[in-house]
Amino acid sequence: MQEDAAAPGFEIGKDGVGSIVVGVDGSPPAVHAAAWAAGLARRERARLVLVYVEPLASAAYWTSIGMINAAEAANDYVAEVRREAAKFLDQFGIEWDLLHHRGDPATALEQIAEELRADCIVVGRSRHKGGLLGSVPKTLVTRAARPVVVVP
Repeated sequence: MQEDAAAPGFEIGKDGVGSIVVGVDGSPPAVHAAAWAAGLARRERARLVLVYVEPLASAAYWTSIGMINAAEAANDYVAEVRREAAKFLDQFGIEWDLLHHRGDPATALEQIAEELRADCIVVGRSRHKGGLLGSVPKTLVTRAARPVVVVP
């Protein structure tokens, strides 16, 4: 007698790539990561989720005026990323979204990927000379529950 099969759960990459989370922060490695992830999303017909995580550890957040200025600058940056993403991604028919979060970038990227059931997280390599991985890629590579792609 055959047992009732439980409803299938989420499995990363089960039927190809369904969604990709990519961290963006304006740095050249993050731009390269977003371009690589966009190419993958186009080829796989996957949803691309651009994520800007505003780190709250900055000295700008130590005063209320600094916090207001930092928040305004972050909102302006997100609006700029949205315009640029639409300009480049829409022409290729890539389904995409842009999320803005505050907090630790590695933690936020993994949480968002988990919530969206993303198949992978894409980030840029460290901007610091001499190190292959910065703190965000290193944390993701060691802790994430899904594949992490680090783009130079």
